[in-house]
Amino acid sequence: MFTTVDEAINWLHSRERFGIKPGLKRMKEMLEQLGNPERRLKMIHIAGTNGKGSVVSYLRHMFQEAGHETATFTSPYIESFNERISVNGTPISDEHLLKVVNDVKPIVDNLDDNQEIGKPTEFEILTVISIQYFARIAYPDIVLFETGLGGRLDSTNVIHPMLSIITNIGYDHMDILGETIEEIASEKAGIIKSGVPVIAAVAQQEALAVIEAKVNEQQTKLYQLGREFQIIESDNVKNGETFTFQSPFVTLENIEISMKGPHQVRNASLALMAVDYMKRFYSLIVDEQDIRTGLKKTSWPGRFEVVKEKPLTILDGAHNPEGIQALKNTVERHYKEHNVHIIFAAMKDKKLSEMVSLLDSFADTISFVDFDFPRAAASTDLIELSKVKEKQAFAHWSEAYQEVVARIGTEDVVLVTGSLYFISDVRKELYRT
Repeated sequence: MFTTVDEAINWLHSRERFGIKPGLKRMKEMLEQLGNPERRLKMIHIAGTNGKGSVVSYLRHMFQEAGHETATFTSPYIESFNERISVNGTPISDEHLLKVVNDVKPIVDNLDDNQEIGKPTEFEILTVISIQYFARIAYPDIVLFETGLGGRLDSTNVIHPMLSIITNIGYDHMDILGETIEEIASEKAGIIKSGVPVIAAVAQQEALAVIEAKVNEQQTKLYQLGREFQIIESDNVKNGETFTFQSPFVTLENIEISMKGPHQVRNASLALMAVDYMKRFYSLIVDEQDIRTGLKKTSWPGRFEVVKEKPLTILDGAHNPEGIQALKNTVERHYKEHNVHIIFAAMKDKKLSEMVSLLDSFADTISFVDFDFPRAAASTDLIELSKVKEKQAFAHWSEAYQEVVARIGTEDVVLVTGSLYFISDVRKELYRT
């Protein structure tokens, strides 16, 4: 038994990140020993390379605006560990986290001795903790459940949701998910289940073909952006984006969102299609004003987030080529006339050459920095990948930030990006000052 929440969190962090033996046996065994709490929950399952957190946030704000208690399971965290397990945007309390960890630990200890199944990982245990908390303590109306990695063998894939969402398919975690778009799509498509409709915004035809094949195999329905539902027109405004949304059931004109970028219009459209489906087929009450207000209120830490006005400092958690491309599109859409100074750090297992090449294409200067994380790429290695004229390497982001701020103009933009873990550190420090 743990007596403090710090002990409980340290125990979780001490677990392996990935299981030696892949599969869902450990998850099923733990949930069975808890009495299968997942069966009590009404869930929406969200997978995809990028955009999962934003889609979750759009959905939560719309459901919450309509009066529905909405739970979320997301990763990684930006501000505090507890935020990964939240209800109506409020993280699980230390008291409840400690209680549920103590409920789950004896089951984990028993499995640790079972060589056939293998030891449960940190993420598997955290997934079980979230389910136990939602089902036995919080009792939400709806749970938005985000995959951790992939889909097919992800520890979240033990649920039978009302609806599945696949945001997009891109190149990330290729050492685990596969080298080709088709292989990665196949892993994401692993969340597709018999009779559970799928809402997707998959751009590549080869990936979409994989999704469609799985949908047909499971005899369910696919709603694909650009086909079953549409973004009719979209424009940028000073404080976000506007667009018109059309589904088989409704047309909503002049929708406003506060999160910037064409990719956020796509993410909001996925969430709108999900809400529309839930209204039509589950009689969920969400009126048009709830939708409009919820979307306008939606924000998500670390997603093109303005953390300082002078100088204009923006944090963005883009951590793969698709994310950096979306970031570039957003900068060019909203800050085309401004000089852009980038502070960049990343994990060494990412497609770094492609990411840096994209940064080169719209940055005026780039500062590459080290940060304290086991898989972090060295700034001295990153700088070698860049062809931009003005570039420097720093041991710490704060040195880079001070140097950039000292030399830039009043209309310039400072953009911090490359890793959610990295911007989480930066965010904490900038909000303290």
